[in-house]
Amino acid sequence: MKKPLNIIISIFLIFISSILSAEEDTREKVELPEMMQKHMMSNMRDHLVTINEILINMSTGELDKAGEVAEARLGMSSLESHHASHMAKFMPKAMQEAGTNMHKAASQFALKAEEGDKANAYIALSKITSTCVACHAAYRIR
Repeated sequence: MKKPLNIIISIFLIFISSILSAEEDTREKVELPEMMQKHMMSNMRDHLVTINEILINMSTGELDKAGEVAEARLGMSSLESHHASHMAKFMPKAMQEAGTNMHKAASQFALKAEEGDKANAYIALSKITSTCVACHAAYRIR
């Protein structure tokens, strides 16, 4: 009986904390034209899909495929497809640097994945997601 009550209390606390944190959003708001907001949100959703594809490939032992996906969709070679140069002029310098660091980390991950060492590839993957977390913790567009 105690276990279900703990679960209910935990869910309630998570729910309440998310409401409170939404009211007290202290992240820097980055003003973007509406079209660029939509474009950035689309890029972010694609980044999540890409991270998921990478994880699926890694879980099935296809590190080479994970690396290819990372480089093509997140790595430095993907900047043109994300229109990064057009977006950057609207971002604070530190946000630009966070984005660049994420793309560099993705390219580094691709190299580690090609080497075939799963442990090192996971370490490199965590550097990608850490840059995402840091940026999303510091900035918002809405």
